[in-house]
Amino acid sequence: MSLMERLDRLFEELRSANEDSLGYPAAKDFDYSEIERFMAFPINNIGDPFAQGTYRVHTRECEREVVAFFAAATRAPQDDWWGYVTNGGTEGNLYGLYLARELHPDGIVYYSEATHYSVAKNLHFLGMRHITIRSQSNGEIDYDDLLETLKIHRDRPPIIFANIGTTMTEARDDIGRIAAMMDRMAIRERYIHSDAALAGGYAAYLEPRPAWDFADGADSVAISGHKFLGAPIPCGIVIARKHNVQRIARTIDYIGSLDTTITGSRSGFSPLMLWYRLQQLGESGLRERLARSLANAQYLVERLVGIGVPAWRNPNAITVVLPRVSPELQRRWQLATAGDISHVLVLPNVGREQIDAFVAELATSREKEDACKA
Repeated sequence: MSLMERLDRLFEELRSANEDSLGYPAAKDFDYSEIERFMAFPINNIGDPFAQGTYRVHTRECEREVVAFFAAATRAPQDDWWGYVTNGGTEGNLYGLYLARELHPDGIVYYSEATHYSVAKNLHFLGMRHITIRSQSNGEIDYDDLLETLKIHRDRPPIIFANIGTTMTEARDDIGRIAAMMDRMAIRERYIHSDAALAGGYAAYLEPRPAWDFADGADSVAISGHKFLGAPIPCGIVIARKHNVQRIARTIDYIGSLDTTITGSRSGFSPLMLWYRLQQLGESGLRERLARSLANAQYLVERLVGIGVPAWRNPNAITVVLPRVSPELQRRWQLATAGDISHVLVLPNVGREQIDAFVAELATSREKEDACKA
């Protein structure tokens, strides 16, 4: 098989798989053809996006505008925010935890059992002490368990890892409630990181607005770029309080810039993609995408309930949870499944025709299962 034949076959495999994916958070309704020409350059945003460097093939201006957009969306403190475009949510979470460790070396990280699997890995990398807190049935952290655990370890600074959209149920931990809890306990030495990988793309536009950002008490926020906005390359944004970042910054003569990020060389194409996408959509476009996703998520719940499937979703979530589906349907629709539940991500690219097709196949599958049992 020739090189072109292999490429053509791979292209068709990916095209087919892309059409039938409903279970993973990756929006597909994007078009970056206008910026494909920039792939001709070795764009590298090495170093701090807000500092000058000696390498001039970069998109740091675009990166700064992207960070500024999300700093506003997360209500970051004026003149006291900083951030950069990451490789995705895991790197953003690693950065938030790294900052917390440097500020509170003897701190304890608290996170719920519904937290993404990558967080335990990040904590292992950083060698941070941590305690897992129970989750409620909807995936939200158990505040009573958190309170009692904080009381036991109140001699150590708490580092709260809050989920703003858990992996399977899109549950959101209430940062305002957690901050108030620590206020009542007179805990001043603390850190709150907001993992808003999925919901960070639209949480600012939800009504009522969840407690998830800097104004609610967060010290850093991680958001994925490829999930709600949509991108062919995984990417994300991390934002933190600038005065905290300045405490870990180092000057590197070799690149003529500051070393403030996790990685050295960084993609300069990802910031360009996100910048272009935000220029296309703006806040009004993001609000429209959110409204469409929420309406279609509710439509899916109603369709599933209509065929006898006890589907549900958390308030203002675009994730629809349903009882674990058959292995065949898991493979066919690429549905993420854990324990006794599966879920569907109703991203802006998911239309009602696709929803109807999925519901029809699920109904047929259930009929076959019932016939076999009979």
